[in-house]
Amino acid sequence: MSYHLFRVGKVWHYRFQIDGKRVQRSTGETLRHRAEPIAARAHRNATLWSRGEQSIPTLRELVAQWLTVHTPTASRSHAAIVEVFGRLHLYQLGNVMIDELTTDMVEEARKEYLKDHAPASANQWLKVLRLLCSWAVRREVIPAVRFHVRALTVQKKPRAILPTSLAQQWLAAVDEHEGDRPAVRIAVRLMLGCGLREIETITARWEWLDWERRVYVPGETKGREADPIPVPEWLIDYLQPLRRTSGLIVMRPNGKPCPSGFTRNAMLAANQSVGAGHVTAHRLRGTFATLMSEMGAPIQSIQRAMRHKSPLTTMAYLEVNMDFVTQAQQRIADKMGFATQSGLSGNPVASDTAPNGMQQGASLYHESSR
Repeated sequence: MSYHLFRVGKVWHYRFQIDGKRVQRSTGETLRHRAEPIAARAHRNATLWSRGEQSIPTLRELVAQWLTVHTPTASRSHAAIVEVFGRLHLYQLGNVMIDELTTDMVEEARKEYLKDHAPASANQWLKVLRLLCSWAVRREVIPAVRFHVRALTVQKKPRAILPTSLAQQWLAAVDEHEGDRPAVRIAVRLMLGCGLREIETITARWEWLDWERRVYVPGETKGREADPIPVPEWLIDYLQPLRRTSGLIVMRPNGKPCPSGFTRNAMLAANQSVGAGHVTAHRLRGTFATLMSEMGAPIQSIQRAMRHKSPLTTMAYLEVNMDFVTQAQQRIADKMGFATQSGLSGNPVASDTAPNGMQQGASLYHESSR
């Protein structure tokens, strides 16, 4: 051992020598097993410093460094994910130097996480850990990530989207819940009509809406994209009486920005009122993407509208509509000469019986929802 641990009263201290200089400090810990990694880290960093090399941070210190560098530029939601990871979910990894993180250590920490969280959430936890360590590699703090842990296999479950047949009722239920408070009423329509994230509705400004061209260019987005988004006629009609030359589109009565999650209560109340599934702000964005796909928009166009860097991200938002498979099966049966139960054959499904209320969905973008 290159350092010496000793107690002063109940608190453990360490001492060691580097280049003939004596270093002695308190660990602040009363338990030896918690004091030892602190002493080891101090000795190692002092050794690296004496060689003119960069010191290696612990995982907790790395989280703090990442937040210091990225909070001014990262989206609020992204920074919040990393902050919660560092505050609540480091477990026994917090005081481990990042170049000493092993596969066994990470897997043990993930087991702790899984005691209170779902496997899909554990995959997100692992993703944040990799993000932090990969950032340290890019900064040449460490040469490589030592641990190799695979993501858990998760059974994908169908996620809720807002049925087009319930859209008008659902919006009316949101309006009833909010009364004369316009913020949530406007926000849910921006999410449904333009596919905005909730955080993008919070920062939305009137000057970013081009009334003549009927497009909206988000000025603050998660990935710093600034692609123009077409605004449907029904949403233009809804916003027209509220039109301003500048300022926030969505705001509190005192003029200040709304907090994160401000649409949740109204949306859950509307779900219960009309019998919709668990439609949230994120799933309203998924509804936008899924409807665009079902209406025939190419995945590349949906990707641009959603402001995703990869089409794979966009595809993850799309929900499968098995009614289209049913239609295809019927057309195949017609071509093979099989008669339907009604005695008809050779006739494709009529357009006015499109699945999932698609005929109503088409009109949704041309009707005022006031």
